[in-house]
Amino acid sequence: MIIARSPLRITLGGGGTDLASYYEKKEGFLISAAIDKYVYILINKTFNQSFLVKYSKLECVKHVSELQHPIVREALHMTGLAQTPLEICSMADIPAGTGLGSSSTFTTALLCALHGYKGDIIGTRHLAEEACTIEIERLREPIGKQDQYISAYGGIVCMNIQKDGFVQIEPLNISQEALYNLEDNLILFFTGYSHSAGNILNEQDEKSKRNDGDMLKNLDFVKQLGLDSKNALEKGDLNKFADIMNIHWGYKKKRSGGMSNPKIDEWYEYALKNGALGGKLIGAGGGGFLMFYADNKVKLRAAMNRLGLEEVRFRFEKEGAKLL
Repeated sequence: MIIARSPLRITLGGGGTDLASYYEKKEGFLISAAIDKYVYILINKTFNQSFLVKYSKLECVKHVSELQHPIVREALHMTGLAQTPLEICSMADIPAGTGLGSSSTFTTALLCALHGYKGDIIGTRHLAEEACTIEIERLREPIGKQDQYISAYGGIVCMNIQKDGFVQIEPLNISQEALYNLEDNLILFFTGYSHSAGNILNEQDEKSKRNDGDMLKNLDFVKQLGLDSKNALEKGDLNKFADIMNIHWGYKKKRSGGMSNPKIDEWYEYALKNGALGGKLIGAGGGGFLMFYADNKVKLRAAMNRLGLEEVRFRFEKEGAKLL
């Protein structure tokens, strides 16, 4: 049996500039951090000449082309295992559709496991690009490259995405003390809402392709905020980073009417009055997790608990996709 895992992620700056409709015009920049919440893939040989795939559904088919799960189907073709009956099972620490990059993390973990089953040695960049090829090129999902790369690499990294799509990876140059403080004071709360990232990102993608002036100016500003966040984090100025989070959230909401809702806005304002210095919704928007930087964690946790929001505690993860 082969077991692989890949980490989920949070975005610390520049989110949304990793879509081709933007970076092919302006280049993208963002800061992404892997966390110790994972997607796991288990692979085993079957003896009944069928493909058995277990996720939120159960599929048992004779031929890969009959699989309903598009990522599994494409990954089997890409790795040359479309004629090899396998049992594939997936599990995750966090539900899908919550803004932590679960779809691309699933793709990366699956490819890691399939290559491991074959005994292939695959580089980190190659793994990330294969995941991008499946999701962006073959399945035509309106998503960016952040999630595949951070899932493959792990750590806290800055991504410079060139106009030709090449992703330059640099570790965030943050001091150990600032890293510990950042890790201790970032807090995630689940809103209870799930969402489809593709639906929200499709609006951004279409407007960027049409050279919509407001959308491109918004993303230009968000990219600059990402660079400002990098500067603040590397200087250890975490209060400045929290201020930038607030500004980022305001601009993020302008990109789509589905980015937030009255209840999320209410929770956000309540958090700022109860110990949070800054925050934003993680992921494409519409639901998932609210992330805050807090100077009074005890007060913030008590306030969010009164509202019924569940906290998910996390630490940063140094490692990317790996075989266990």
